[in-house]
Parts: sequence; C-alpha cells; structure tokens
Amino acid sequence: MAQPTGDILIVDDERSMREFLAIHLRRAGHRVEAAPGGNAALATMKEREFDVIITDLRMPDVDGMVVLEQAKKLHSDTQVIVVTAFATTETAIAAMKAGAYDYLTKPFKIDEVSLVVDRALERRFLGRENLALRDEIKGRYRLDRLLGKSPPMQRVFDTLRKTGPGRASVLLIGESGTGKELAARALHELSQRADRPFVAVNCGAIPETLLESELFGHVKGSFTGAYADKQGLFEAAHTGTLLLDEVAELPVAMQVKLLRVLQERKVKPVGGVVEREVDVRIVAATNRDLETEVEKGTFRQDLFYRLDVIRLRLPPLRERREDLPLLVDHFLRKFAAEHGRQVASVDPEAMQALMAYHFPGNVRELENLIERAVILTASDRLTIDAFPSLGGLAVAAPSLTSAPLVPESGLDLERVVEDFERSIIISALERTGGNRTEAARLLGVSFRSLRYRLSKLGITGADVAGEAGDKTPPPAEG
Repeated sequence: MAQPTGDILIVDDERSMREFLAIHLRRAGHRVEAAPGGNAALATMKEREFDVIITDLRMPDVDGMVVLEQAKKLHSDTQVIVVTAFATTETAIAAMKAGAYDYLTKPFKIDEVSLVVDRALERRFLGRENLALRDEIKGRYRLDRLLGKSPPMQRVFDTLRKTGPGRASVLLIGESGTGKELAARALHELSQRADRPFVAVNCGAIPETLLESELFGHVKGSFTGAYADKQGLFEAAHTGTLLLDEVAELPVAMQVKLLRVLQERKVKPVGGVVEREVDVRIVAATNRDLETEVEKGTFRQDLFYRLDVIRLRLPPLRERREDLPLLVDHFLRKFAAEHGRQVASVDPEAMQALMAYHFPGNVRELENLIERAVILTASDRLTIDAFPSLGGLAVAAPSLTSAPLVPESGLDLERVVEDFERSIIISALERTGGNRTEAARLLGVSFRSLRYRLSKLGITGADVAGEAGDKTPPPAEG
C-alpha cells in the first residue's frame, strides 16, 4: 500500500540537519519547507498550514515548545514531531504531553524518521476523514439510528421516509443483524405516533404456551399462575407501534388468532369474555422467506398478505461495504466514550481486513467486533491485532462467482444446498466447541432456528469434532 505524502515543515537552527531531512523527505514524495529557527517557523505557519512539523527543541531564538504550542493553536490536527540532541528525553516527553505526536533523539536513523513521519501523516489524514464522516453522519447519511451512504441504504431511507407517516403495515425482511428493529423504530419516529408507545416483541423468544397471554393479556384465575389481570403487548402499544420480530416463528394456531386481531382491531384476553379495541400500527420482521413458508404450509397466506402491505428489505453488510467506514467510526466513538478509552482511529491495515471480511452477523457482528477491540486494545488506535477473528469462518464463505458449475447431467439443487448448509453449521459448532447457543450467534440465526436446521439436516454430536455439548441451557420451551 502506498505511503501517504504531505506538506512538511522542518525547523532547525542547524543548516546541515535542515538540508539532510529536506533532501530525504523530498525523495519520499513530500512537499517540504525549512525554517532556520523558531521565529521563522512561526511566521511560516501563519501563512500556510502543514500536515507535519519536525522541530528541534533547543534553538537560540524561539524554542521548539513554543513552536509546538503555536502550531496546535493555529491548526490543532497538525502533527508535530520534536527532536532533541540530549541524552535525557524528559523534555521530549513533556512536549508529547503538550500535544506532540512523537519525538526523535539525535543521532537518529533515517529509516526511523520515515516511519514516524508516515505514521504522523496517517493520523492526520484519518483525523480529517473522521471529521468528514461525522459531518456526513449528521446529515444525509443518517436516519434515526440507521447509518448508510451506499445506494442500497439510501433506498431504504427513501422508503422509510415515504412510509413512515402512514399507518400501513410494513414487513421488514433481511438477515439477522441488518438493523430491522432500528428500521422499525425509524418508522415509528417518522409517524404521527412518534410520541406514543413503541413495543417490540420477539416472537421466537416466548414459549408457545405463553404467547397468547403475552400478546393479548389474561384475566386473573384464567390459568395456573394467573394471580392478577395482565395487560397484553397489543394493549401496551395502543395508539403506537407494535413490532412483531421473528414473526415467522409464530405457531400456526397463534397466526390464526393474530390474523383476527389485525382484521377486527380488537383483542380478547385469555380467560376473558369482553373484547377490547386496540389501535396499533403493525411492523413485522423476519430473516426467513415468508413466501416459501407459505408454500410449505408453516405460515398462513392470509396473514402474510395482511402483513406484506409494504415490504422493505434491509441489505446485508456485504452488499453495502462502502458504509463500513461510517459504521466503524460511529461504533469506535460510541464505545470509546462508554468504556472510557482513548481510542481514536483504525489503522489502514485493520480497515482493509474489515473491508474484506464477510460479516455473517452483519452490522451487529461489526458492532461487537469494535466494542471488543476498543476494550482490549492497549493502543490509541485499532490495529489488525485487535481483530483476531477476522481470519475465521466467514472469510472463507464462497462468493457467488466461486459456485460450482452445473454439470451437463444436472444436479440435485436441494441436496447441494443442504450439503453446503450442513458443512457450514458443523464448522460453526466445531469452532464453538459444540456450544449451540454460541454457534447460533456466530451464524446470525436464532437458537430455535439452528435447532430446527440441526434436526432437518440430521446433525448430531457425532458429526462435530470435539463436541463438548451446549454449555448454555436452551430457552424455556412450552
């Protein structure tokens, strides 16, 4: 990767040192000016801005500490490198505390100068990029808590802005971790119901025996453990928005009851006799193909049509890679503030690795990666060493261009897809030591969805090398 070049000012009262550094840095492609002392440097800095200033500390007229102070006052993001000819580095360290980027002790090796200058320029340019990104985030690249400058995300924003003010049901589709709940919240904030309740329910996380009570409420004594009347989530969301997340996980019997509520706009609590009117805007979300579920008979067609008034697909992160710098900067600032860490940037090598990563867990996985890196790093910027998992399972996932060719004799598509799915799931289980909950997180699916796939594909512990069993108990089942 080509090293950055920039505008550099050399400040030193020794002519030989000025000329030596100027010749070397110009050969490296930099634009260089030289000042014979502190006063000349101060005058030059007022006339133009420099990316990097290399200044001697001890000079007869104005010393390097004054040059450093004035440079930071004029242009706070100019990187200043101080040079000292004394054996002790106490003064140089004091200069760093005052805002210098680094220091060099004479005599120094020319390669050392090149390395420090290159790193200073990287910080300078990353700082500028971050400022530009933050301005973009505040403007047209943000909608509520969704971020994106890519064409797919701009289309999402356009649909949300057009759809938000109405009351039509919206079906959000997309892989796990793509931001479906954030899109639902954005719809709510754009609607006339913004000051009313927003209630989200994960249909796959509630045991089947409790679903009706959770959604519609119950009256005291209607079943064992019903010690008091309970308001359901539909009533809690009255006049607001209700997000039915993982809606494909609803049992068919509950789909029938949900359909009636959507048609009649009334709910009847479990054990109750009186129906109660509810005014709720429904937003449903799923990472499964509901049309396929309808064909299989696991999802009611009439409910699908009721939910699918407006359909909005949230693109996976691999389809919007140009949004990665925006998202990385956002999460970096967020977690640096939350955890009290002075981490300000991601170096180019680490960003390149992030850009090449497949991200099966999408934005949620990126968020977790950045938070973990911010907490564990000992540096003020994230290097490739902060992301040890980037060489894992997802990078090896094949692209469409590497798909096997179809032989002249044809093939069994379902079998090929099942074999591939089976190998990926086994690989995830082996990577997590057989922990199914962690494997589900790694694959970006719900625990229940993974368990269904294991059963469908006939995967057992004997298929997984080193299976240690699921160390996390599964969620309660009805």
